[in-house]
Amino acid sequence: MNVLVLGSGGREHTLAWKLASSPKLTKLYVAPGNAGTADVAENVNIGVTDFEALSKFALEKEIDMLVVGPEAPLVEGVADYFAEKQELSHIKVIGPKKAGAELEGSKDFCKQFMLKHGIPTAAAESFTLAELEAGYAFLEEQKPPYVLKADGLAAGKGVIITEDLDQAKSDLKEMLEGKFGEASNQVLIEQYLSGIEISVFVLTDSKGYVTLPSAKDYKRIGEGDTGLNTGGMGAISPVPFADDAFMKKIDERIIKPTIEGLQKDNIDYTGFIFFGLMNCDGEPYVIEYNVRMGDPETEVVIPRLKSDLLEIFELAGNKELEKAVVEFTEETATTVMLVSGGYPESYEKGKVMTGIGQVKDVIPFHAGTTFNEAGEVVTAGGRVIALTAFGKDKDEALAKSFEAAKAVNFEKKYYRTDIGFDL
Repeated sequence: MNVLVLGSGGREHTLAWKLASSPKLTKLYVAPGNAGTADVAENVNIGVTDFEALSKFALEKEIDMLVVGPEAPLVEGVADYFAEKQELSHIKVIGPKKAGAELEGSKDFCKQFMLKHGIPTAAAESFTLAELEAGYAFLEEQKPPYVLKADGLAAGKGVIITEDLDQAKSDLKEMLEGKFGEASNQVLIEQYLSGIEISVFVLTDSKGYVTLPSAKDYKRIGEGDTGLNTGGMGAISPVPFADDAFMKKIDERIIKPTIEGLQKDNIDYTGFIFFGLMNCDGEPYVIEYNVRMGDPETEVVIPRLKSDLLEIFELAGNKELEKAVVEFTEETATTVMLVSGGYPESYEKGKVMTGIGQVKDVIPFHAGTTFNEAGEVVTAGGRVIALTAFGKDKDEALAKSFEAAKAVNFEKKYYRTDIGFDL
C-alpha cells in the first residue's frame, strides 16, 4: 500500500516510524514532515490544509491511504474532501469527517454531545462578547479555580485557569475580544475538576473500537506543573493508577456511550478519539475530546504496539475493525521533550542540533526540526524532539530518556527533569 501521513510533528514521526515497519507498506510519504520523518519516509512539501495539492499528489502517487495527524485539516474537512471527489473516494482516510471533528473543533458542541449522551463531565456554560455581563455573573456563581476555554482550535493553548475572580473576568473579556483570534469568539466557562489527569485513546470505525494503552502527559512548561501551558513536555504509558477496575469504568461510562452516541447522531467516524480524563477520587470524568492522537502521548503509546499498525488501519478503513488483533508490550514507555529556549512564548529557530546519532536506548521522535542549507538538522519549532525509552517501570525508562536529554544538544535547549513526579 502507498500511504500518505499528514503532519510535521512528533506524533506524525511516531506514526510514520511504526507504519514503516509494516510488510504491507509499499511506499510512505509525509506531508510536510520533518528531519526525523525523512529517515523513514519521503517528505513532501505540501501544507496540511492545502487539499487541492494533496489530492493532486495522492492521484499522481497512487495513494491508497491518508493518515491525518493534526486536528486542523480534520476540522476543515479533509476527510469529506476525499470522500466527495469520485477520483479520490477509494482512498481510505484515517481521521473523522467534519461532523465528527466538531468534537474537538467546538468546545460547546463537545459539551452538548456529552450532556446529551450521559457522559460524565464538568458543568459548563458558553458565552459570547454580547453576553459578557452574563459571563461575569456566571463566574461569580462558581467556586475557584475558574476554568475558561476558547470554543475553537487554539493550538492547545486556549485554556486559562485562575484562582482569582477579578483575573478570571479580565481573562474572559480579553478572550472574547480576540486573545486567541476567532477561536475565542465564544468561551466556555467550566466547573473545575480536582484530581489527576489521564489520556485514553481509541481507534474506531463507527461500529467497533480498539482501546489503546493509557498515558499521562505533562503540559506545563515548569517543574512541578507550574508556568504556562505547552503542547506537552513529556509523557508516560501506562499510568500506574489506571488498573483494570478503573479502565472498566472508563469503558462502560465513557467509551461505549461515546461510540454509541456517534452512531445515534449518524456521525460516520473512522479514526482516533482522544479522551482527556480526570480521575476524581477514583471516578473518571471527561475534560475534553480530541479527534486525533495526542502529542506527546503518541510517542509512548504507539511504540508499545506490537501489532501491525497499517493492518489495523486497513481494517478500520474497511469497517472491519472487529477483526483486528491488537497486542501491546507490558513494558513502560516514557518520553521527554526538548524545547527551544523561550517556548511557549517567543523563541528562535534554526539552532544546529548535535548528539542525535549518539543516543543509546532511546527512539528520538522529531517534533520541530528541519534541515539547513548545509544539510544539518536544525530546530524549527518550540517543541523540538521527544526522546522515548522503555523500562520495566517508569524509573528505569525515565533514566534512559533523561540520559539522552543530556546528550542531544542545541543552543538554549530546555526540558523538564520531573516528568512522572506525581505518579
